[in-house]
Amino acid sequence: MTDPVSTPHYRRLFWKSRDHLWLALLTLGLGFATGEPLGLLVGGVLYALGHIYLPDSARFRRKIDNARLVAENAADAARAQAFEAQRAQLLSSLSAERRRRHQALATVCKDITAASSENSSGDLSLSLDTRLRKLDELLWTYLRLQTIEQSLEVYLETERREQLPQAEEAATREIAALESELAAAPDAPAADTRRKLLASRRDRLDALRQRITRIAQARANLDLALSEQERLVEQAKLIRADAIAHKNAESLGARIDISIEHLAETNRWLSELSEFKDLTAQLPALPPGAMLTPSTTATPPTRQPEPPPLST
Repeated sequence: MTDPVSTPHYRRLFWKSRDHLWLALLTLGLGFATGEPLGLLVGGVLYALGHIYLPDSARFRRKIDNARLVAENAADAARAQAFEAQRAQLLSSLSAERRRRHQALATVCKDITAASSENSSGDLSLSLDTRLRKLDELLWTYLRLQTIEQSLEVYLETERREQLPQAEEAATREIAALESELAAAPDAPAADTRRKLLASRRDRLDALRQRITRIAQARANLDLALSEQERLVEQAKLIRADAIAHKNAESLGARIDISIEHLAETNRWLSELSEFKDLTAQLPALPPGAMLTPSTTATPPTRQPEPPPLST
């Protein structure tokens, strides 16, 4: 059944089409050209009849539908290319060791696909192919986790060099000394300046403590990112073991479903990381194998337009 939201308004589109222009020229235009009242009347009647029947004709509707398919294919191709560019950029930005780990997981996914293709057929094969596409989501989530892990490690190393705990202790001692000084001589000539200095030092201490709090949160996020990567790898290897050992497409599909269910919680956590909003996008519709072969540019399957009606 056609989705009413996506169904085009054929009559509204007819007004903007060349078919409407030709209808007006061949009816009203020729009617005016005759210069006779009868010609104008016939032209007007034919124009009205055209408005009634042409927008509902199979030819016009097929023309509109085919034009929509061409536009949708172009949009799919643009989304796929944009996604592939982002994926390639993220992969190239990883360290050599992380790229090696990513390639190892991609190889596991390829092994699953190869093993499952040998043991499925018919309708069950189509169902399994749909489930195998979920491995693309697993790879994409793994790549996002690797990118976040690397960013957090760089951030933590940068902050570690500044020795913030020692700076906090020194700032606390300085503030305590200033407070004691002002308490002992509140009316000293430089008291106002010392109070301004105390306020400035307190603001600095507050900023230091905020940075320390963020460091603690970053360490927790890093530990979770590493743990989630290890979990995804082990789940993929478990799926591969089932694909090779059991030779059962139905049980393999069930195993994939169970494993991918855990991705929802991982993706929810990733969406909460405001620092990495550019990595929260969901996997777009890509052709089978687009993520399993990192060197291949993703090209979406092209929707085929309907053939024109046969001439009678």
